[in-house]
Amino acid sequence: MDRITLGNDEFEGRNNAYVLADDEQDELALVDTGIATPDIREQLRVGLEKRGYAFSDVDDIVLTHFHVDHAGLAGEIQAESDATVYVHEADAPMVERDSEAIAAVERRRQAYLDEWGVPEDEQAELLAFFEDAISIEGDGASVTPVEDGDRLEVGGDTLETVHAPGHSAGLSCFDVADGTEAFVGDALLPVYTPNVGGADVRVERPLEQYLASLRRIADHEYQRVWPGHRDPIENPRERALEILDHHRERSENILGVLEEHGPADAWTVSERLFGDLEGIHIVHGPGEAFAHLDHLTHEGVLEKEQGVYRMPESVDGLESVFSRET
Repeated sequence: MDRITLGNDEFEGRNNAYVLADDEQDELALVDTGIATPDIREQLRVGLEKRGYAFSDVDDIVLTHFHVDHAGLAGEIQAESDATVYVHEADAPMVERDSEAIAAVERRRQAYLDEWGVPEDEQAELLAFFEDAISIEGDGASVTPVEDGDRLEVGGDTLETVHAPGHSAGLSCFDVADGTEAFVGDALLPVYTPNVGGADVRVERPLEQYLASLRRIADHEYQRVWPGHRDPIENPRERALEILDHHRERSENILGVLEEHGPADAWTVSERLFGDLEGIHIVHGPGEAFAHLDHLTHEGVLEKEQGVYRMPESVDGLESVFSRET
């Protein structure tokens, strides 16, 4: 396994594309591909050329999820190589660029922006951002869907699919061979915590699903994991539990906002947490706030009426809601 580091000024910072190669069997696979921009396309081409390969040599592409900084070049590489593209079935329509699926996401996002209380000017700015981003989405790919537990024989390795939703509906980790390591996409990042709530508005109960994914990763006790951004994570269990603690602290901060300022919608809470928002963060900010508010409401910690969240007369602690138990 080898890693090609790719630039990324649009989203979370440096992306990773992983190369799996078995020269004896003449098999070449990529795990994730990067954004479909000229610079990143050239970086990936050069990275492969340094290892003696070209786009046309790629037999298989394994995508951790549909976001364009991970799947953007999949369609173009497939067109050049006839590679098989694997992604979890929940994200398959997005990688295929299915027009009905995309339209459904746009409608759902608009409904959420209205429910969250995002002002019209910010909504217009966000729409302009998405219109500009069309140029980096890349071509759709013909997809072979996978499910949790599916095993893929690619690039001389065996990868086992581990569904880890939250950041996206279909985000999946892929255990390598003996299961001591895994490609984890954005399920676990070494610096940032992946956005939950705004990054994929299709996800129901996004924080609940992501916390379950974190516990699953922690319970596995990998020795090392290979994230979609930046460097390998050498103690994945510790990092997963750190992120779980981070979300407990964020919920505590949200309760503090409501206690100090009174009932509020998701946009108002996100303003108190994150300040002024621009670009993609216009949906990521209130989406993250919503994910927590939604989770706290379903757990009986908060009350909700017409998109406004309020504190009940008494609030129990959050330890049971954000338990580290796996």
